[in-house]
Amino acid sequence: MFRYRKIKSTALYALCVASVLLALIPLLLIFYRTLSFGFTALNLDFFTQLPKPVGESGGGLANAIVGTMILVGIGCCLSLPVGILSGIYLSEYGQNVFGTSVRFLTDVLSGVPSIVTGVVAYTLVVIPMKHFSAYAGGVALAILMIPTITRTTEEMMKTVPHSYREAALALGISEWKTTLRIILRTSLGGVVTGVMLAIARAAGETAPLLFTALNNRFWHTTLDQPIASLTVFIYNYGVSPFDDWIAQAWAGALVLMLMILLLSIAVRFATRKRYHEH
Repeated sequence: MFRYRKIKSTALYALCVASVLLALIPLLLIFYRTLSFGFTALNLDFFTQLPKPVGESGGGLANAIVGTMILVGIGCCLSLPVGILSGIYLSEYGQNVFGTSVRFLTDVLSGVPSIVTGVVAYTLVVIPMKHFSAYAGGVALAILMIPTITRTTEEMMKTVPHSYREAALALGISEWKTTLRIILRTSLGGVVTGVMLAIARAAGETAPLLFTALNNRFWHTTLDQPIASLTVFIYNYGVSPFDDWIAQAWAGALVLMLMILLLSIAVRFATRKRYHEH
């Protein structure tokens, strides 16, 4: 009997390892192909110069790199407070009809195609302003990010044992302090993971930005005008007939992946360090 259980345990462990490796294969293939095609087009000009006109080789996507950071930053400023506070409400106070409705609508919103989100942002922001802008692009990305942040925050806070809440309340700590300083802080790692997933999705979207931020081959001077983004340039360059533009599209994809990777590492390090300090 002991040998039979050990064989079952070993077989299940091997199956889990094989499943993990199988899930990593597509990711590694994507990264390898992007690295092999995009690394050759990376140089100093790519990070410092503007796109060249049609027919001229060289140039870079400096304005698109900065534009992507700005758009994602606006999206984070709008979505993080809404998403995290909504997740806190659903986790701690959402056991009612209103909470169930919010949870259902959040799940529906997470499944809405991104191009529909772009049309909604176009209707809400672009039409009243009568022009494309970075603000409109940020609103579109924020709408995409809110469902992921909300549901992840809720689920991560639910994983915190209920005894933590009872112990804090027994010590006389108010309910809101218990929620923010104990429950949320304990689940901070999972919440950060959800935020990074939302940022990664928003940074890789193209369709919503075509309806909102549009594009700009030059440096933007204000946020109240069209702005460049890596995803739109990758789309435009990727379907072009010019080899130089296609190579820059691969390089743009590689830079976008590295930006998300570095941001994830930096946020993880910062939150872990702060958590250990407390």
